[in-house]
Amino acid sequence: MEKIGLIAGNGRFPLLVLDAARARGAEVVVAAIKEETFPEIESHGASAVHWMSLGELSRLIDTFKREGIQRAIMAGQVKHRQIFSSIRPDWRLAKLLLSLRTRNTDALLGAVAKVLADEGITLEDSTQFLAPLLARPGVLSRRSPTSAELQDINYGREIARQLAQFDIGQTVVIAEAACVAVEAMEGTDAAIERAARIMATLDGSGSTLRRDLTVVKVAKPNQDMRFDVPVVGIKTIGAMRAAGATCLALDAGKCLLLEGDQIISAADQAGISIVAGTVDEQP
Repeated sequence: MEKIGLIAGNGRFPLLVLDAARARGAEVVVAAIKEETFPEIESHGASAVHWMSLGELSRLIDTFKREGIQRAIMAGQVKHRQIFSSIRPDWRLAKLLLSLRTRNTDALLGAVAKVLADEGITLEDSTQFLAPLLARPGVLSRRSPTSAELQDINYGREIARQLAQFDIGQTVVIAEAACVAVEAMEGTDAAIERAARIMATLDGSGSTLRRDLTVVKVAKPNQDMRFDVPVVGIKTIGAMRAAGATCLALDAGKCLLLEGDQIISAADQAGISIVAGTVDEQP
């Protein structure tokens, strides 16, 4: 039986990885982050669940070594703003943070991956057990995008891919070829909610913008599938519905639909169009 380590952040992503890995016969040892991981991780059949703080990089390494872990998966969001919160980094994480020229996601998680590799622990593709949940190319919802939504998608992809290469965020919210909101540390759902608040401040009689929003979420150039993979869940569809967003555009093969067909059903019920394009598709 293969043995795999799972570094679990928040959300359902790590739960899905754990279930899928066990279904393939793997023994899974979980490193659960106290500040992030859902408590229900305890009830999904892991051979062991070790709770630790976000700042305890040395403890993570020592735990995996003691458990005989040589392969690991990182799944689930760790809020980027946690870096600037009240966590207390151990000496190893403090040294790593001080060595970084920038503290964006790729730099931080890439450095963690290197530290793990130096200790004999290889960080692997986080989607390897969840291939059926990756967005397939084409229109996924019952409704296809309108011509106006397609224009917003094309513009949004162009803007989002420019931002993604700098690791600022992977989501933009567009209305009538105007960028209403850009994702940063707050995450996709919060960016959608912020776009709704901005639109609500517009003068209804004088605005030239449609109130309908299009959400565009892309992969980074040369997306590292070991971490920070774009993820969409039913919660995102709920945020879109509340914000008056009518269309969601994704990168096919690079974005996980966490609840699979349930997301499509939720979008259909809300009248939201979902379309996935190829990463090399021209805007």
